[in-house]
Amino acid sequence: MPSAGTTLTPAQNQHSQKQSRGSDFAPLLREIKEAGLLERRTGEYFFAIAINLLCLGAVVAGLILLGNSWLVLLLTIPAGIFSTRAAFFGHDAGHQQIGSSRRLHDAIGRLHANFLLGMSYGWWNDKHNKHHANPNHTDKDPDVAAGVLVWTLEQAEGRKGLHGWLSRNQARIFFPLLSLEGFSLKVSGITYLLTHRPRRESVVELSLIVTHLAVYMGGLLLIMSPQKALVFAVLHHMLFGIHLGSVFAPNHKGMEMPDCDSKWGHLEKQVRTSRNVNGNLVTDWMMGGLNYQIEHHLFPNMPRANLRRAQGAVRAYCERVGVPYLSTSIIESYAQGLRHMHEVGRQLRSPATS
Repeated sequence: MPSAGTTLTPAQNQHSQKQSRGSDFAPLLREIKEAGLLERRTGEYFFAIAINLLCLGAVVAGLILLGNSWLVLLLTIPAGIFSTRAAFFGHDAGHQQIGSSRRLHDAIGRLHANFLLGMSYGWWNDKHNKHHANPNHTDKDPDVAAGVLVWTLEQAEGRKGLHGWLSRNQARIFFPLLSLEGFSLKVSGITYLLTHRPRRESVVELSLIVTHLAVYMGGLLLIMSPQKALVFAVLHHMLFGIHLGSVFAPNHKGMEMPDCDSKWGHLEKQVRTSRNVNGNLVTDWMMGGLNYQIEHHLFPNMPRANLRRAQGAVRAYCERVGVPYLSTSIIESYAQGLRHMHEVGRQLRSPATS
């Protein structure tokens, strides 16, 4: 197996093309369908959504009871956790996992993304679908485009000043940077909606985001002093960003990165670029089941609760057709991603700081 985070050589690519074409996915798809794993679990989804809304309601009740006390800052922890779970439901709505109606999915997505979280469902959906179509492809996957962080030596080459410092130290500052993700999601979504041609969807989304901001900040200011409200909002968004980013970070960072010459079929493209995190009750709950990232990428419309049940069949099938399947501990998954990021920044560091 080629090393993580590397591009296949032409010889490896040629062997890969012979070994796995798009048709190799058909028998696995048939097996998964026959097992009923693509069937919707609408009732269970609505029950889970209701439970999460009740938990968010309990956080609000706690804020009201504690009032203008610094003890309210303790509630930023459950607020961050249940906000992340709201993001999971918005994610699932974007993948059409919940029911059979696109209108229903759009309503659920906008409720969770725009109204509850203040981010754009349309922006997230557009970006995330591009990622799923070409994971880890530097020209086509927006998640590995050069930005604050870089993912290939080519992206790192020639970066100077602040960007150069960020690239040199990106492995060290990765988790602290995640604390900004909650703010970035809001800003990026609003910018997307304002810079695209005005249309009904954009007006609806912007209206929901404005309502979110008014209810969120207005509610905090009614309950506590402006200083406490500001600190609460900052801590809440930092914890939300760290939690959400920590769920998505292990999935692809440090895995293989195809280029324009790669002719992988659906099976190879999704499995070789994805990494699973070994599951248990705690990991599955905290990561929302998205630690089964290989299964999610192969079957993006599969209800999230079925991903764990599909793992055995997917792993066995990959072994039969010779496609490498990687599942590792959560600590090792982070370590692999950070090693890759550290190596990408290596050429920008002096020998003394390598």
